[in-house]
Amino acid sequence: MITVELKSQVDKIWETFWTGGISNPLTVIEQFTFLLFLRRLDEQQLLAEKKANLVGVSIQNPIFMEEHNKFR
Repeated sequence: MITVELKSQVDKIWETFWTGGISNPLTVIEQFTFLLFLRRLDEQQLLAEKKANLVGVSIQNPIFMEEHNKFR
């Protein structure tokens, strides 16, 4: 279900794209979907990092390499 908070967040992101010069709705949806995909990948890596830290080992097959951490 779409809550007021979720709708507000989506509207805020949509407005950011619009003011940034991306006015084509298909482009906005494409970029928004890509951001959601990247966020999910980051969440998966964070979970793997937490598990690895509990056991005291390094992550096997990380999604993001060490040099990519500044982009996360």
